[in-house]
Amino acid sequence: MIGTGPTGLGTSAARFPHARRPTGDEPDRANEANGTNQPAATAEAPVRVPPLHCPDAVRDDPALGEEVNNRLVDWAEEVGLFRGRLERLRSHQFGRLFMLAHPDCDDPDRLLVAARCGLAEWAVDDHWVDEGEDTTPELLGHRLALTHAVVDPVRLPGRYLAQFEQVVRQEPVLRAFRSCLDHLTGIATPTQVARLRHELAVMFVGYSQEAQWRSSGRTPAVWEYLLHRYENAFFPCMVLIDPIGGYELPAHEFADARVRRTYLYAGTASVLLNDLYSMSKEDPTDTNLPNLIAAEEQCSLQEAVDRTARIHDELMHTIEAEAALLSAVGSPQLRRFLAGLWAWMGGSKEWHATSPRYHAPAAQS
Repeated sequence: MIGTGPTGLGTSAARFPHARRPTGDEPDRANEANGTNQPAATAEAPVRVPPLHCPDAVRDDPALGEEVNNRLVDWAEEVGLFRGRLERLRSHQFGRLFMLAHPDCDDPDRLLVAARCGLAEWAVDDHWVDEGEDTTPELLGHRLALTHAVVDPVRLPGRYLAQFEQVVRQEPVLRAFRSCLDHLTGIATPTQVARLRHELAVMFVGYSQEAQWRSSGRTPAVWEYLLHRYENAFFPCMVLIDPIGGYELPAHEFADARVRRTYLYAGTASVLLNDLYSMSKEDPTDTNLPNLIAAEEQCSLQEAVDRTARIHDELMHTIEAEAALLSAVGSPQLRRFLAGLWAWMGGSKEWHATSPRYHAPAAQS
């Protein structure tokens, strides 16, 4: 059970901030930073993302973000990710994302741990789904099974383990996951590493569900897609909030149903924000919430974008209210974790609003 109230060193700084509430005609600050309030390229007429109820980034340290980004690209080259695309990868500024998302850490080595894990997760999509030598959806389940055998290391008899290791040596995505987990074990407790393994397994289920839609040509209902986004979201990134911050959220609080619900809402809200910003680089037929709402409700894409934004904001208001209640009765570590969750969402919004991954003239995944 969650305790009766936070006391002791550090609790006075563990405030849960409120999101700035934009008026209907006020541009969102992060969108404004993009210069256009984010026009999307998936409709005949420009589509605009309305102001979103979401915090701003807590800090922006360009030098730290660039340092993490450069080290991340070096690591990608080392494990073989994004061959022939490294400069494009550099331009996407993933290192800046993790600098923004973890404002309680100014150590580039620790931030790089989170960035490696995040890039390995993105590589599944960028190597096996959108780009790569063979993106056939039917192959994804097999590839994810191999990935899980790396994430939660498989125990095979010697002669068969050697055959599996040969596959790992030939596949950059598998090498990336092994490397990023190895680095994580250097700063995280076994419990924290296990949490990431669990979130990755759930994400792999979501990837398999999406592959089934692609292979069958079936368009999911909106409710089914929202369920999918409770599996395929930013949870593997967010679960690293406490190890990157240098503390551990107690197991009983991490497992508490109220904490879990708030955490799931946060991951889902963040990935719906991703749906909105990524529309400018995706194929108009890609599966995302605005496209599905437009098809199911027979409305314009702009109306669907507005409805997606309202769903996002509904989740954000719930997160804000529930996290405030939990912060009042939880441990100092829980207060810090919830504040970190809020800061992660603000950093993610800032990155989505400005990264060339979504805003370059010829942005590609």
